[in-house]
Amino acid sequence: MVKSVLGIIGGSGVYDVDMDNARWERIASPWGEPSDDVRRGEVNGLPVVFLPRHGRGHPFSPTTINYRANIDILKRAGVTDVISLSACGSFREELSPGTFVLVDQFIDRTFAREKSFFGTGCVAHVSLAYPISPTLQDHAETALKAEGIQYARGGIYLVMEGPQFSTLAESQLYRSWGCSVIGMTNMPEAKLAREAELTYCTVAMVTDYDSWHPHHGEVDITSILKVLKGNSENARRFVARLARDFPREHPVCRIGSDTALEYAIITAPEKRDPALLAKLDAVAGRVLSRG
Repeated sequence: MVKSVLGIIGGSGVYDVDMDNARWERIASPWGEPSDDVRRGEVNGLPVVFLPRHGRGHPFSPTTINYRANIDILKRAGVTDVISLSACGSFREELSPGTFVLVDQFIDRTFAREKSFFGTGCVAHVSLAYPISPTLQDHAETALKAEGIQYARGGIYLVMEGPQFSTLAESQLYRSWGCSVIGMTNMPEAKLAREAELTYCTVAMVTDYDSWHPHHGEVDITSILKVLKGNSENARRFVARLARDFPREHPVCRIGSDTALEYAIITAPEKRDPALLAKLDAVAGRVLSRG
């Protein structure tokens, strides 16, 4: 069995988590510069690797994050399971600020980001029908329950390009599509995690009602920052509980997230670009090593 290494990607307001023997470590990536160093440590003996998505001090906007490098260095760090902590707006009255939402679907409306590790010289197509690992989501839900954190399971996360918030018309449109929350970062992150055969689960932390709500008006960054503080404290409690109770052997994903590349690469071995293959050593090494 593969030993579990829990990866945590911290979104807005979450720039560190509590661990024992923690130290920052620089990991180089052939895909460019990641958002930051990773912070390695343990929780009750479980290896945990934390990466601040926007970097410490928040220097990177949602568009300028190097998502490929971020996922690549988590893979190089030995991570098996990724929890994505993300601030978001809500499209549902019952998903009030402070609620943690375990989404299970995405609509990707981003347009200015690199979305795949693969391309000319090594073509691969992974399934993304179910982008969230239900196995990992089960563990996340158990931890939220144990900590008494308000949460909802299920829903659609609309990923917008940003960095501006939605217009009223956009907000109303996305509500009409049946979306639950809106954010700016989980795509292409979820797609790349699947290509890297990492089980992935989003914990979307509601900060506001976007701009659709008749009694809350447009998004107010001052109000968001107040909610972010409370969400950040709950996120730290959640991560501590999740890591404490997480299986020490990687729980096999029941939808195959961790074997997504098994039959995905369709470029013939003799047509594969050696330079691209070298960059894919961590992400796709399991299948490429077989030729």
